[in-house]
Amino acid sequence: MKALFIGGTGTISTAISKRVLELGWELFLLNRGSRNKELGTMGKLTEIACDIRAEDEAAIAGKVKASLERSGAGRFDVVADFIAFTQDHVEKDYRIFRDLCAQYFFISSASAYQKPLASYLVTESTPLANPFWQYSRNKIACEDFLLSRYRENGFPITLIRPSHTYDERSVPLGLHGKNGSWQVVKRMLDGKPVIIHGDGTSLWTMTHNSDFARAFTGLMGNIHAIGEAVQITSDETLNWNQIYGAIAGALGVELKAVHVSSDFLSQCGPYDSRGGLIGDKSNSVVFDNTKLKRLVPDFRASVRFDMGVREVVSYVLNHKELQQEDPEFDAWCDRVIAVQAKALKDFNG
Repeated sequence: MKALFIGGTGTISTAISKRVLELGWELFLLNRGSRNKELGTMGKLTEIACDIRAEDEAAIAGKVKASLERSGAGRFDVVADFIAFTQDHVEKDYRIFRDLCAQYFFISSASAYQKPLASYLVTESTPLANPFWQYSRNKIACEDFLLSRYRENGFPITLIRPSHTYDERSVPLGLHGKNGSWQVVKRMLDGKPVIIHGDGTSLWTMTHNSDFARAFTGLMGNIHAIGEAVQITSDETLNWNQIYGAIAGALGVELKAVHVSSDFLSQCGPYDSRGGLIGDKSNSVVFDNTKLKRLVPDFRASVRFDMGVREVVSYVLNHKELQQEDPEFDAWCDRVIAVQAKALKDFNG
């Protein structure tokens, strides 16, 4: 198996890259090379130094074809783009790779499913429509373009819809600032109250990236996955109170939760959380992975969230570079909590 990954060192793709190399497959990474060292020296890895979003299309194609020729192959078995977010991104991919791969993976998003949901149970046939989040609408546009290329030209696509996938570098949360999740973790450690959107009872699914990688590699080279959209998530369903409780438990602290309306939070500055909350995390979702298990019969998500988050917390606490503080978000949390407390006090006299 010869696979080319565009990106390849993000939350989802790092785990997949490692698994591909562990399986003994040949991996080509097309990226800027800033984090490739995290994959070590394991397996058959070829780096193609390139910024696909900035460099000339002909130059990129030349580098790709040169790498293929050196490997003695005419095309890749798989090309997967982990950093395509808009239609122009996949259009460029199509022009470069349409004759160079037997299967092209686009990483879409489960946030593209209709909001509000008509049913909490989500399958690949759930309609795609998200008026609240441009990110999701862009992913839908990418899917539409690729499906048209599959139907009209036979371009061998597989569409992947992840939900909330996490790795050891960041504690997964419902709400955080621009610098990531550390400030919320720090609030917990400092004994400060932490905001949970809504009443904390909406349902959610967290998927460890190692589980995601096993499912993904099971779809690579899988002829039954061509032309299909497949969601990859854990089967474990939690509510947000349980999620935050598991994080506090891993930290060994008491959770001091303050529940605030998602709609209220989405309309408060200083940053826009409307898409991520109203268009995603405030909705209850339960994923039906029947299709994935039919395509990859031996797949089973094995990392339970309370186990996975303990590993994440331990890793983050032992890596100072991941502890990026966010004073602006911290002050915003204090203000929101104070405003709500004052409103309740005023209302109750």
